[in-house]
Amino acid sequence: MKAEVKTLDNEAAGEIELAEAVFGLAARPDILHRVVTWQLAKRQQGTHKTKQRSEINRTSKKVYKQKGTGRARHGNRRAPIFRGGGITFGPQVRSHAIELPKKVRALGLKCALSAKQAAGELAVLDGAQLAEPKTKALASKLAKFGWRNVLIIDGPGLDENLQLAARNLPNVDLLPCKGANVYDILRRHQLVLTRAAVAELEARLA
Repeated sequence: MKAEVKTLDNEAAGEIELAEAVFGLAARPDILHRVVTWQLAKRQQGTHKTKQRSEINRTSKKVYKQKGTGRARHGNRRAPIFRGGGITFGPQVRSHAIELPKKVRALGLKCALSAKQAAGELAVLDGAQLAEPKTKALASKLAKFGWRNVLIIDGPGLDENLQLAARNLPNVDLLPCKGANVYDILRRHQLVLTRAAVAELEARLA
C-alpha cells in the first residue's frame, strides 16, 4: 500500500510503499490486550512490602501469664492481633512480570501499526529535525497538521533540537524506532513515522 509523505512544514515529499505484512493486518483486539497487559505488568516495581511477625522489633516477653487471667493465651506483642504487631498475608517484594512469546509481541506491534493505518491515524514524514530547539516553532508546525495528541517515531536516533522543543508540549511523545511499543502507540491519537522509522520497522517485523 502507498502512503503520502510530508515534510515537517506540511509540504508534499513524495510517496512511500508500506509493507502489507506490517501495516495491513486485520484488527486483533485480543492480541493488543495481551501485549498491553504484558507491558504494564512488566513495568510494575513490586517493591511494596509489609513486615511479618518475625520482622517486628518488639519485646519477646510473654504479655501476661498463661493461666488464671481469664483472657486469651498470647506469647508476645509481635502477634498480628495486636496494634503494632506483624501483618498477616501482607504484600511482599516480588516481580509482577508475566511471560509472553516473542512472536506474540511482534504480532501485537504489527497489529497496532495496522490499526493506526486502517483508522487513518498514521502519517509519514520525510524527516523529523528542527533547526533550533524552540518549543513555539514545533508547536506551530504540529498545529499545521492539527496534531495535538501525537507520538513521533524516528530512526535509530532522535534529533536533539526536536527532543528539547518537545519537552514542554503536553501529549507529544518522541521515541526512537528501537523503543516503538504497542502501549505508547495506542495511547496517542496520531502516530507519525519518519521514512527511517518505516524502513527499520519493516526490517524488524516483516
